Amino acid sequence: QDAFVAFHVDKQLVGKYLKPLQIGELAPDEPNVEPTKNKMLVEDFRELRATVEKMGLLKPDQLFFFLHLVHILLLDTAAWLILFYFGTSLMPFVVSLVVLTVSQIQASWLQHDLGHLSVFRTTKWNHLLHKFVMCHLIGASAKWWTLLHSQHHAKPNCFRKDPDIDMHPFLFTLGKKFSVELGIKKKKYMPYNHQHKYFFITLPPLLFPTYFHCHTFYIAYTKRYWADLAWMLSFYIRFFFIYGSLLGIKSLLAYYFIFRMLESSWFVWVSQMNHIPMDIYYDKNLDWVSTQLQATCNVEQSLFNDWFTGHLNFQIEHHLFPTMPRHNYCKVAPLVKSLCAKHGIEYQCKPLLTAFADIVHSLKNSGELWLDAYLHK
Repeated sequence: QDAFVAFHVDKQLVGKYLKPLQIGELAPDEPNVEPTKNKMLVEDFRELRATVEKMGLLKPDQLFFFLHLVHILLLDTAAWLILFYFGTSLMPFVVSLVVLTVSQIQASWLQHDLGHLSVFRTTKWNHLLHKFVMCHLIGASAKWWTLLHSQHHAKPNCFRKDPDIDMHPFLFTLGKKFSVELGIKKKKYMPYNHQHKYFFITLPPLLFPTYFHCHTFYIAYTKRYWADLAWMLSFYIRFFFIYGSLLGIKSLLAYYFIFRMLESSWFVWVSQMNHIPMDIYYDKNLDWVSTQLQATCNVEQSLFNDWFTGHLNFQIEHHLFPTMPRHNYCKVAPLVKSLCAKHGIEYQCKPLLTAFADIVHSLKNSGELWLDAYLHK
């Protein structure tokens, strides 16, 4: 299946684990594509993937990722050196916070690459460095991220299958159809007609310092990810030791909470610009390509956009080829555009600020649809 091929680098190794699950083959007269799937699109996409493999676009440029890691480590070191050499007055405090935030968010983009097995050719090395970056440099569980993010990629924007939209309906109402359904059922967990306003003070600044902080430890403990927990502990020991030697306890806690809020805001705006404005509903059992394209859109390419978003501005290409190294997205994008044009599928690409604004606009529209349905007798 296309999803299996997309996720796994070493398919022969994974196939060994799947053999005990095989219960038979399809009868010769059985269709190999379900009626809900676009057979011609599936065939053309498989041809495209074969072309991508021949072009070597799934092979990583390890120098690119090495330099990316170096710039993360340099920024991480610089954040401490600023406080060490210039003191802990307001200006050095603020500059250090900004530098550490940049280091942390860039580490988030790198761990994303490692989690998708797109940095090294062997799974083992990807997993090992993933633990170093995610657990030691960031302080979260690598396996926790893989568990949730794999579900997101398999069924993006599909309710109850994509954990990234679990905030519906308890915090926000998402998608036009869901908003109308929620209003008709007279359900109201929040004042959804104001959700485009309270979004600014809830999800962006608070996702990391509150929910993610607790959830990553909860999952790591309950699922017994002991290696991850040990790596995570090394982050907190390192952080509180090197910064605790310069800052008092109140300043240290403030420093930690503020940089988590800044990191969270950056991450949320980037990660949601590609998905929240798109179609959100139950799983329609569509083919791989249609499922990904209905739930994702792109942001225009530039050196700044590529760096600022960790190349997640190429969200369409990333979702179609999740193990592709990010530096090759721009090379496969024209081929994906041609595939979409051939099958009459919209390929959305917008400016960065427009993508940010569309998050707010989609939340406002969903809230208004909910209110109209809620008040309708």
